[in-house]
Amino acid sequence: MLLWVGLGNPEPGMARNRHNIGFMAVDEIAARHGFSPWRSRFRGLCAEGRIGLEKILLLKPMTYMNLSGESVQEAAAFYKIAPERITVFHDELDLEPGRVRAKKGGGNAGHNGLRSMDKHLGTPDYWRVRLGIGHPGDKVRVTGHVLGDFSKSDQEWLAALLAELAANADVLAAGKQAEFCARLARGS
Repeated sequence: MLLWVGLGNPEPGMARNRHNIGFMAVDEIAARHGFSPWRSRFRGLCAEGRIGLEKILLLKPMTYMNLSGESVQEAAAFYKIAPERITVFHDELDLEPGRVRAKKGGGNAGHNGLRSMDKHLGTPDYWRVRLGIGHPGDKVRVTGHVLGDFSKSDQEWLAALLAELAANADVLAAGKQAEFCARLARGS
């Protein structure tokens, strides 16, 4: 089984925040691939399904971003999922809006959701799908930027990105992260 985690915050008023692009990604995957309805488990919302040959548990931690690792650790421990079988979808300030990069391990670059996952999993050795939201240009404006809603002008690239991500989830499930990113870069 694979565990795919979307990072975000559970408040309804935060649903369209840039910080919630991870939730948006797993919602799109669940809808496109006919996953089970979302249900409460592991202090989060879970949906189950298959993509290609892989059974996948999607998880949206409802613990708030800063405590995401608690929810992820509970799900991973229950199903005995090793860190290298976990993929987290999260917002990335250091990528231009709409850009996608995947990498295994590494630092958390100040991302509190990743910091919490590292702490609770005991390792940073899981896959990250970094979803570019761009940097506001000034460090002082970062919090307002990530906790702000996507603008109207962002909606076109955001919808296209989420659709392409879900359409190519089979490549990601097959363990072909570089090909997955290449397909998203060229629009499949």
